[in-house]
Amino acid sequence: MGGLRSVAASFVVPGPSGVAVRDRLKGLTSQDERVLRLVGDHLGSLAARDLKARCAVGLEHGSESWAARKRELTSLSSSRWAGSLTKATHDQWALARRGQHAHIRQLEAGVDTIRHRLSLPLGEKGSKRAPGGYRSRREWHAKTRRLRVLEDRLERARADWVAGRVRVVRGGKRQLNTRHHLQQAQLSEEAWRAGWEAARRFLQADGESGKRYGNETIRISPDGQVSIKLPTPLTHLANAPHGRYVLTARVSFAHRGEMWRDRVGANRAVAYRIHEDVQRRRWYLTASWTIPPAPTVPLAAVRAGGLVGVDTNADHLAAWRLDVHGNPVGAPRRFDYDLTGTAEHRDAQVRHALTRLLHWARRHQLAIAIEDLDFTAETSREKHGRRKHFRKLISGMPVARLRARLVSMAAELGVPLVAVDPAYTSRWGAQHWHKPLTSSKRTTTRHDAAAVAIGRRALGHPIRRRTAPPRTHQRDGYGHRTVQARPETPRREGPRPRVPGPRTRSVPPGRGTNAGNQNAQHRPGRSTEQETWQQDSLPLSP
Repeated sequence: MGGLRSVAASFVVPGPSGVAVRDRLKGLTSQDERVLRLVGDHLGSLAARDLKARCAVGLEHGSESWAARKRELTSLSSSRWAGSLTKATHDQWALARRGQHAHIRQLEAGVDTIRHRLSLPLGEKGSKRAPGGYRSRREWHAKTRRLRVLEDRLERARADWVAGRVRVVRGGKRQLNTRHHLQQAQLSEEAWRAGWEAARRFLQADGESGKRYGNETIRISPDGQVSIKLPTPLTHLANAPHGRYVLTARVSFAHRGEMWRDRVGANRAVAYRIHEDVQRRRWYLTASWTIPPAPTVPLAAVRAGGLVGVDTNADHLAAWRLDVHGNPVGAPRRFDYDLTGTAEHRDAQVRHALTRLLHWARRHQLAIAIEDLDFTAETSREKHGRRKHFRKLISGMPVARLRARLVSMAAELGVPLVAVDPAYTSRWGAQHWHKPLTSSKRTTTRHDAAAVAIGRRALGHPIRRRTAPPRTHQRDGYGHRTVQARPETPRREGPRPRVPGPRTRSVPPGRGTNAGNQNAQHRPGRSTEQETWQQDSLPLSP
């Protein structure tokens, strides 16, 4: 038991702090699209220039340099456009900086793993917590060469980190690399160029409370009229007073439309972004604003009526309802999704599966318990070696997308979420619940058993099942001991009273003594889960 890592405490996930809704700009004229492209291209060039200046400053950046960049951009656009440009540049540089730090950590983990395996004799077996030696001399030699490559990359990455250098591609690195593989992407050069220019345009403006309709740069009235403040060099394109251009299209947000109209009617801040979908030949407008955090339900109140344990997999969600004692109720549920195809299709599949799961939990007025997964350091080839299928399986799991969708959708429906530590849930669920829950009329999978383990951990129960007494004593006199007791019940995990008299063949001598010592049995999780731990910073934490 000393090799097991500590299990963090479960917690109720706080709700989202912002809202984003999108609507299509229908009925745009050719002049409207021309003006949007001209404005987006002009502001995009300014954004590229500002990003270059920000990257050149590096770690020496401060409020004075920020103000100087904003003054330079104001003469070429406007004060509000300049504020949006500099803020977007700062956020992009900070995001690249965080990605650089994560890349360094991944390289360090790979270097440490290869060094450890190279130090072991060939063919030495590894353990569950540490890999063994390489299987052949040829593989050992290849890994020594890869170690030098990773060390060189790590040295360059650390030098960039110390110097404050980041590498950012406006428009996206994937879009840039597609230029060299047009045949594989089934794109012509003109189609790629159109997508590249659309990705590099800048048509977004931050809101400002107290101003008319909550945004002076991109203003949308409650009836859906869209007007844009043109940059100074393009004011000759204005069709409205004060250098503004009014689009012929109108927006009406189907989702959260009343909330949006209340905000713009009260002149509260709303940020807008306009972008073009080149493949569909459509224009979209996205509105976003902050919301006050919803009050978090206490964990004891969430556990009062039981909950639904959910196990996340690469192609489905396995769910099982548990009562307050941690016993599975009814039959397990499976919510499938298909993550092949385009990004829009994958996102729609995840949303559809989560919608069915949340509606089922809401119908029974239950909370949802889910693992706090984070596979950022679990997909490296150094850690899993030749297990390409396993690495691909982990990489394909929609952890980040599912987590973001689940938090926002659950808050909208009022379904509480409980995040649990994912340590050993699949292993112990299969060990303690797979066989007991399988019968001639029901086939239980390992994922269903993992869902039970997740739910029990969220309820504060150990994952393991309680030890059953001899067959002759299960009902007569002592009752069925596998029925769970409440956590506050005294001596609920105590040993069975020793029955005097001769031992039978079903209960050999000494069985009662061993059965009383729960920690002495092969029950991982008992000692670990009953201690008090300090909660770590988890991806689902605020």
